Amino acid sequence: MFAAGDARDGLFGTSPAIAELRSYLAKVAMSDATVLVTGETGTGKERVAHAVHNMGPRAKGPFVSVNCAAIPEALLESELFGHRRGAFTGATSDFAGRFAEAHGGTLFLDEIGEMSAPGQAKLLRVLEDREIAPVGSSSRRKVDIRLVAATNSELEDMVNCRSFRADLYYRLNVVRIELPPLRDRPEDILPILDHFIGLQNRRRELNVGRPNPQLLARMCRYDWPGNVRELRNLVEAMFVDPPSGRSVGLSDLPPAFRRLFTEHPRAGKGERERLAEVLRETNWNKMAAAREMNWSRMTLYRKLAKYDLGQGEPD
Repeated sequence: MFAAGDARDGLFGTSPAIAELRSYLAKVAMSDATVLVTGETGTGKERVAHAVHNMGPRAKGPFVSVNCAAIPEALLESELFGHRRGAFTGATSDFAGRFAEAHGGTLFLDEIGEMSAPGQAKLLRVLEDREIAPVGSSSRRKVDIRLVAATNSELEDMVNCRSFRADLYYRLNVVRIELPPLRDRPEDILPILDHFIGLQNRRRELNVGRPNPQLLARMCRYDWPGNVRELRNLVEAMFVDPPSGRSVGLSDLPPAFRRLFTEHPRAGKGERERLAEVLRETNWNKMAAAREMNWSRMTLYRKLAKYDLGQGEPD
């Protein structure tokens, strides 16, 4: 078990959710099963992918990360599987491709839900055969990779509406890791802050301290829609004009963050309370509530079952 703030697994926190995640990751890392990491934007999906790689037997091999949303459809096959010189206009030299680069290690496909339908079909074939053929070549080669995919989309909903292949979804959804949002584990805010403040202090040779109790209380009541990434952004913005004292207060924060911590409408509520409030505000219109919570329909129904709110809020 890693201690809170131990950078070896890239996870920082003391909450039961993070402790459970660390324990599970240690087991997942020792297998070679395909992993699907899900969670809201900013929850640390790539950190988890790195942890799976670094904690397992492939740690000495390459870790190759690909953002599927950033690759134009016309270049996806070449980017993933490589190409031969002259295969298309602009192919002035051979390119091995990301699968070949990850041979013996881990390939991380981020934002897998953004991949086009043709790309999904090609990816499925490679995952089934574990062979790639570069664009412009008739020869195929075996690849030995551990695949980790990530998404902040509800792939189940996408399968239902036929925008994501069901066969690829089941090929990816072997080991499922769902990352909890930061608002559900406020006890992790201080360890994460310690980590990011420590990084900035070392880079800038400063000695900025922790938030004072009043500011920390406000941070713990805030919803953090951007999750850990938003918390990191706060620290980076704070160090643009670093506070001079050892304790950081609300007045030391940039104006945008001061407003967030004083004006956020749902501060102090847990997920169940926020959901119940939104349901009342929308007169129990589930589709409207899902939009307000920024959830898919399927996520809403899972949360209703989890919090026993399917038939209305208990008296």
